[in-house]
Amino acid sequence: MSQQCVIFDMDGVISHTNPHHVIAFEKFFDKYNIPYTKEEFEEHMYGKHNSYIMTHFFKRPIAGEELIKLEDEKEGMFREIYKDKVETIPHYMDFLSELKSRGFKTAVATSAPRANLDLIANFLKLDEKMDSMMSSEDVTFHKPNPEVYLKSAERVGVSPSDCVVFEDSFSGITAGLNAGMKVVGVLSTHTKEQLPPCDFYIKDYSEVNVDKIIELLNPKN
Repeated sequence: MSQQCVIFDMDGVISHTNPHHVIAFEKFFDKYNIPYTKEEFEEHMYGKHNSYIMTHFFKRPIAGEELIKLEDEKEGMFREIYKDKVETIPHYMDFLSELKSRGFKTAVATSAPRANLDLIANFLKLDEKMDSMMSSEDVTFHKPNPEVYLKSAERVGVSPSDCVVFEDSFSGITAGLNAGMKVVGVLSTHTKEQLPPCDFYIKDYSEVNVDKIIELLNPKN
């Protein structure tokens, strides 16, 4: 059997951070008198890169130094809110340990900035368990572009067709599918009906095991 890899998004996939991002964005937008709705967050925030989010809500292009400044401010708010609340979606660490014991490569591929990844990875000691960890700074094009997934596969030396992606957002699932990978939808933020069709769905990691991953990668005809 060829080498196989499981690649995880972070927000809503490893940790249920999205409610805390909502709180941070609400504080941030209130400061700048920017209107928002719950429905807009669902459509234009979850799984999106900050350049897209800021441009949508500010109703004008946000880029360059201004984007860096605003992103640093908002993500700093998020880290302050979340730093004492880091935890995984139930049973994630058990599933990750099972993958490693069965010889799988593992990776993280997130649209979040490196500082957010470091906060969660350091708390969970993910650097000891992951063969690659990539954040927004590591790519030119963000999800739904598949760059972060294709680069992750290349970095760990595994063919895209031998990778399974765990994602919770429309743009992330689309990125995984565009990369030619199998995709497991994590229903932490959206329902099945709100997402592109996935190969499998879970609410938490008690609903998946390594045998299921092998089955997804090697379907019986």
